[in-house]
Amino acid sequence: MKKNKNTRIIGKNVILVPYKRQHVPKYHQWMESPELQLLTASEPLTVDEEYEMQKSWLTDEDKCTFIILEKSVFDETNDEIGAMIGDTNLFLYSSDDSLRMAEAEIMIAEFSARRKRRGWEAMLLMLRYGCEELNVEKFQVKISLDNDKSISMFQKIGLTKVSESAVFKEITLEKQVDENWKLWLKEETQGSKCIVTEE
Repeated sequence: MKKNKNTRIIGKNVILVPYKRQHVPKYHQWMESPELQLLTASEPLTVDEEYEMQKSWLTDEDKCTFIILEKSVFDETNDEIGAMIGDTNLFLYSSDDSLRMAEAEIMIAEFSARRKRRGWEAMLLMLRYGCEELNVEKFQVKISLDNDKSISMFQKIGLTKVSESAVFKEITLEKQVDENWKLWLKEETQGSKCIVTEE
């Protein structure tokens, strides 16, 4: 979406930056992995299709995405491509009861960045951004039933199971935003900065 195209969120160990054209080759390389295709329920795209997808992420007002950078690597090299470790997304829509909803996604693609709570921090930053900047009132995630780590992470964040599909082999969890949860997100991401630059 255009709202976040010049936004950079700086956390303790990760930095979230908008998904731009220069990120596409590395992102495309990640998504050729059968493991990541399975975990993210994604179909493989050609590199040209990935460039088109990146354009839609930038212009569609119902999609918000950030590339996740390893902060220590970026601070040392100033190289976004070399520091890329994953991405996080929100798909925005209205629920049946007219709540502003977002389906959240997180992917840590770089194996070396896993099991270091980078996904946890990036997701909390994204959820906080959704609450504070996009006025999201309820979050939802759909996770493959065999992705125990992701299910556990979202349950710790406060989302609860609302349904399970044997057909799609996935579980759906949700969290309605309230003031206590917003305060918890703020405390968990204390010290982070959301910077908007003009280009």
